[in-house]
Amino acid sequence: MSETDKKNVFVLGMDDANRATLQAVPEVARYRFHPLLVPEELQGDAISVPELLDRAERILDSFDGSIDAIVGYWDFPVSVMIPLLAGRYRTRSTSLESVVKCEHKYWSRLEQQKAVDEVPRFGRVDLDAAEPEPPEGLRFPMWVKPALAYSSELAYGVTDRAEFRAAVDKIRKGIGRMGRPFEYILDQVELPEEMAGVGGMVCLAEERLTGVQVAVEGYVHQGAVTVYGVLDSINYPDTSSFLRHQYPSSLPVPVQERLAAVSERVMRQIGMEAATFSIEFFYDPGKDEIKLLEINPRHSQSHAELFDYVDGVPNHHCMLALSLGRDPALPYRAGRYACAAKWYHRWFTDGVARRVPSAEEIARVEEEIPGVRVDVVPDEGQRLRNLTQQDSYSYEIAHVFTAGEDETELREKYDRAIAALGLHGTAPGHTASTGVPTGDTARHA
Repeated sequence: MSETDKKNVFVLGMDDANRATLQAVPEVARYRFHPLLVPEELQGDAISVPELLDRAERILDSFDGSIDAIVGYWDFPVSVMIPLLAGRYRTRSTSLESVVKCEHKYWSRLEQQKAVDEVPRFGRVDLDAAEPEPPEGLRFPMWVKPALAYSSELAYGVTDRAEFRAAVDKIRKGIGRMGRPFEYILDQVELPEEMAGVGGMVCLAEERLTGVQVAVEGYVHQGAVTVYGVLDSINYPDTSSFLRHQYPSSLPVPVQERLAAVSERVMRQIGMEAATFSIEFFYDPGKDEIKLLEINPRHSQSHAELFDYVDGVPNHHCMLALSLGRDPALPYRAGRYACAAKWYHRWFTDGVARRVPSAEEIARVEEEIPGVRVDVVPDEGQRLRNLTQQDSYSYEIAHVFTAGEDETELREKYDRAIAALGLHGTAPGHTASTGVPTGDTARHA
């Protein structure tokens, strides 16, 4: 293929971790990838969507060539910038309204309950009240969260009124970081009467869900909704923090088929087209009950390597194919391994990354243990509480991808990688019994 025949694909927030994965898609020679803004610009404390759009447009306007696709795999503001830029540069994208219907958790709940019954009880919380109360009809325990957030930021599980009010106070103080810039996006779409006056600075309370957490990955192409994978999401014991995502799911096939059917109905209601999605569910085997947790208007870049290991192609392929109007279908079980997992190695207390494994150390471990890849999150000397995109209860130290023939092999490879790199940490409810000092005296991250 000649250079002139290649398609110029601009990737909003392209990072080093995903650069190699993008290069693993089928017929990669047909693409020429261009980074469009860096993750640090898009995930900072002060987000201005108009300013970010202006920066992106200056880069695109100065490009000497065709702009064939603009894609991304991050949440807000990347998710909303793609359709806005697509409108100006005539690239393929789902509508801004369909993205907002996913990103705005309150509007999303209103849309979900129009299409499916598998929606938990929820309601808005009055942030202006001196003594805020849970919505009528909701009982403890419950979750309190902003209408716009990612990585469970500012999401709190509460068991009584005192915890509820403490959580609302924290949300009130932090909701503006995402809520204020989202107001600009809400002004760009025609809102229904039920969303009049709601805005982006909204707090929700929802019933606590129980059971097995799973993620459904799919896409909408030419009006057809396709689910191409179901993954298990396993938490650290007695926490809401992910320990790992594992593919394929261990749930019975009939349950996975029900998850796919619910996903199809709700995505038709949302009105997405030519785009990928990822929906999180809970399945309670005791009640044989499915509940929808949230919809993400993009595929999960966290799962890309898992699909590559098991099916032979990273799910980035779907995003790229859809952006160019091509067939987004993935192969099935054509990879080198039977199963794969992404592990989240965490600390459950603050500390400082005194020593971080070098690139050479990581490369050596990845070479010695086939089917392993490691991404360390903090920089050397960084305080953990200053990390971005963390949940409300822990800090991600490293992401460890493992692939093997069964779950036992996945666990063994994870343990070997952690030990070889000296990546120790604290588990929930533990302190120095792990053999590593915690808090300000932490030596490894």
